[in-house]
Amino acid sequence: MSSAELNHAQTSAPLPPHPEKATLEGRNKILGIWLLIGAETVLFACLFGTYLALKGSNMNGPTTEELFQIPMVAAATLILLTSSLTSVLGVVGMHQKNVKKVMLWFGITVLLGAAFLGLEIYEFIEYVHEGHTFTGSAFGSAFYTLIGTHGSHVLFGITWITCLMIQVARRGLTLETTPKLFVASLYWHFVDVVWVFIFTVVYLMGKVG
Repeated sequence: MSSAELNHAQTSAPLPPHPEKATLEGRNKILGIWLLIGAETVLFACLFGTYLALKGSNMNGPTTEELFQIPMVAAATLILLTSSLTSVLGVVGMHQKNVKKVMLWFGITVLLGAAFLGLEIYEFIEYVHEGHTFTGSAFGSAFYTLIGTHGSHVLFGITWITCLMIQVARRGLTLETTPKLFVASLYWHFVDVVWVFIFTVVYLMGKVG
């Protein structure tokens, strides 16, 4: 059987109701992503702790009350939370064995993630213009490290989902591609949850002092 015929057989083969858990490899991938999320939770907990310890050390630079622009950050938060919903719809499309829905909703997820990163970059540029730099104070270092680390996770998630969409476009929904989509969606939800904590602890609490 040629590779093209094999790919067609995999694409057209019926999938079980929850294909991401139908194989040992799929279940191992799900276990692996939960272990990764656990490790990442520890990482972000350390970054949050460092930020809270240093947020008052601004070296006479702008304070959090003066610096943060809540409307723009709230818009970015809404965009990222919406992307979490679209990734759920992508998984629903996967369970419905509907490639078009998978491509549509995960494609929108990628676009929303890119829009979020664009706003974050714009925010950083504005802060630098106001004198809030990475090396300007301990507060600046802790802030940019926390937000930048989260942003790098968003970028990784965008790249990961994009690569998986290319795989689905070539191979279809199979017992190999569906677990990858599912664990990428779990990772994306984790990134979104971390941002909710950042928005609350860093921006909202920072704005009220």
